[in-house]
Amino acid sequence: MTGKRDGAGESGETDDFARPFEIPDGAGTRVAVVGAGAVGLTAAYDLATADASVTVYERGDVGAGSSGRAAGILYDAYAEDVDARMAARALARFRAFDGAREFSVTSCPYVFLAHESDDRTGEAIAETAARMRVHGRDVTTTDGSGLRERFCDSLRTDDVGTAAVAAGALWTDPASYVDALAGLARDAGAEIRTGDAVGVRTDPPGVVRDEVVTERYDAVLVAAGAHTKQILAGAGVPIAMKPYRVQALVSDRPYDGPICYDATEGAYFRPHPEGLLAGDGTEPVEADPDDWRREGDEWFVDDVTDVLSRRANYDADVSRAWAGLCTATPDRNPLLGPVADGVYAATGWHGHGFMWSPASGEAVAAAMLGGDVNLDPYDPRRFDGSEEFEVVEGMAVE
Repeated sequence: MTGKRDGAGESGETDDFARPFEIPDGAGTRVAVVGAGAVGLTAAYDLATADASVTVYERGDVGAGSSGRAAGILYDAYAEDVDARMAARALARFRAFDGAREFSVTSCPYVFLAHESDDRTGEAIAETAARMRVHGRDVTTTDGSGLRERFCDSLRTDDVGTAAVAAGALWTDPASYVDALAGLARDAGAEIRTGDAVGVRTDPPGVVRDEVVTERYDAVLVAAGAHTKQILAGAGVPIAMKPYRVQALVSDRPYDGPICYDATEGAYFRPHPEGLLAGDGTEPVEADPDDWRREGDEWFVDDVTDVLSRRANYDADVSRAWAGLCTATPDRNPLLGPVADGVYAATGWHGHGFMWSPASGEAVAAAMLGGDVNLDPYDPRRFDGSEEFEVVEGMAVE
């Protein structure tokens, strides 16, 4: 690397899981990024800072896809070592980027819980939290009584059987991160072309418009969210990914408690500058990335406001509700890495794409420049693209 990157390593120096992905010198290398969301822009920034020549292609506006509709919940509470590595690195960079342009993060504990009647999920939470601690994550396990001692002013706990609390969590406004990284990428020399719908080719790597190769590159990254599968299919590269619809809402009434995921109910909520943000509203079926409802459904609003009333004694005053698209894979691990010589994919996050974006963008940038990135569990080529599988909600505890 020839220059110092913002967010490269300042906040993760004492945590081996949060160590940077080392990015080689990119001088003389021409790369393209398709998709100006959180992952694509992070990769573009890291590539440009490594002195690569970077062009970003975005069919809409910066952050107009799933990144701008994300929940903004950030935590490193993962049981698998490779997931814990990605999440820890992401949180370290989020903290290091805090204060860059208009971006900021807020520390807030993350509670995930199961009802006392839900033994299966309770056991899964306890087992998962124990594995998180093996990886050095600051996660404690408790019951309803212990949870009440900490959060009696904000959570109802009398029906809680098992809960875990991740102390190092954060929340943020996803749009502010996307805007900040777009600015940082431009400052580092990247060109961002919006309103520019393109396809890709693989031999050699290139970007196409109307079936005509317009630019050839040394490496191309497709990080186009729910459209990634379509774009790669146009290049004859099938991937095992399905888009699916999720929902969220904002309420104007203040909430100053922890981030909370009620695993029995399948709903989450967190503080928000306007009051409270809540979701999930997952539809476990494949969605058409070009034809889906952007507004939140009435049933979703009713269900989530009911959970808020029972879990947080919170009387919601809903100001808006919306939907976004997440992406699923057969094994719930993302597709991050090469799909052909010089062509890379970043998708399949099961709702964790924004949460991991500072790490996944850095990792794929390193790979594109020939770096040694050991993320075999995420290798897109572990599937041939013909797999049949069901969509599973991303925050589910198993």
